[in-house]
Amino acid sequence: MPARAPGAGAALADWLAWLESQQRGAILLGLDRVRRVAEGMGLRPSFPVFTVAGTNGKGSTCALLGAMLRAAGYRVGNYYSPHLLRYNERVRVDGEEASDADLVAAFAAIEAARGDEQLTYFEFATLAAMWHFMRAGVDCAVLEVGLGGRLDAVNVWDADCAVVTTIGLDHTEYLGDTREAIAREKAGVYRGGRPAICVDPDPPATLLAHAAEIGAGLLCIGRDFRYVRQERQWSFEGAGLRLSGLPMPALVGEHQLQNAAGVIAALGTMRERLPVAAGAIREGLMNVSLAGRFQVLPGRPMVILDVAHNAHAASILARNLRAIPPSGRTHAVFSILSDKDAAATVAALGDLIDVWWVTGLAGPRGRRAEDLAAEVAGVAQGRIETAPTPVGAWHRLREALSDDDKVVVFGSFLTVAEVLAEVRGR
Repeated sequence: MPARAPGAGAALADWLAWLESQQRGAILLGLDRVRRVAEGMGLRPSFPVFTVAGTNGKGSTCALLGAMLRAAGYRVGNYYSPHLLRYNERVRVDGEEASDADLVAAFAAIEAARGDEQLTYFEFATLAAMWHFMRAGVDCAVLEVGLGGRLDAVNVWDADCAVVTTIGLDHTEYLGDTREAIAREKAGVYRGGRPAICVDPDPPATLLAHAAEIGAGLLCIGRDFRYVRQERQWSFEGAGLRLSGLPMPALVGEHQLQNAAGVIAALGTMRERLPVAAGAIREGLMNVSLAGRFQVLPGRPMVILDVAHNAHAASILARNLRAIPPSGRTHAVFSILSDKDAAATVAALGDLIDVWWVTGLAGPRGRRAEDLAAEVAGVAQGRIETAPTPVGAWHRLREALSDDDKVVVFGSFLTVAEVLAEVRGR
């Protein structure tokens, strides 16, 4: 990072612009650099740490964990990646976003301590979150892995309980091009002699083998814990807990029961250090919120926001859409970064979309709408329209909507963020 960093009194926007300009989106996997800086700063948390890895469902799992722990009276630090509308969303204490001043202070402390160590944007972000949590006096922290697990910056801290959600093909250029290879990277967050949760109903053998090799206390959904869905409620059994009459999660979608079951299992394994009563679990289920995860906006026509940016996530989106009674036409505003499998993601929606509004995205990993449309034309069922930006597509399609139609805005976080910001009046 040769350029001079902003001073401690600079605005958060100046720090973020500096970090982006230094790395230009670079991903440098490995723990040595960030570990040396963390140790130099004394970032050794004495409170329990939950680490959440996986391909899809990480953000929802972190939100559910945070909601249940807060309902139990704990002061909880939540670290998310990435954000939708503003950077502060990534770092939260008791559900409240860190202030600009808090984040600037954290970045300045890291810059003062790192010496000649090169740190990526994400490594700065991860260290800043832990620095803030330690100074805020949290009782526990819930950390979302950014990419992979084994070599991700979050893994510099030993998880007291590690959760791996579902495993699919994503970031294959870094993690491998099979579920087995990717699962081995995700399982790198497990620790010997500590609780390890797997929420994937079909865990690759590599995950099971690694957990056994290091002696992790692995609990798998369907084998060691399970859930049963009733008409308007559900039950859970496993990890020393048996709960019935649970309310449906406030996060919409059938897959959220699977995520919630993994969270309850994780809490069950930690009940001696962080006891959470059944009432707090119920309260957390009812009060949890997370933007962009099958988020249904109020009013008509129905508008759904979902950050499904790979084939597995798109298949979950398709399942949730099929659960909605059909009416009118369904429009999709879709764009995805250039390193994602756009064709497979679109194909997962099958015949559910009547009109595709394929848009461009800016930035080094973005692409033109026309190029993306050409890539998905062979698999998209329904008419294809193009627009330079997600907001441009949003304004064009609104002129053709009836109250009975549905709009699904999905793909990259950037796609969803642009439309959500427009809907909220920026």
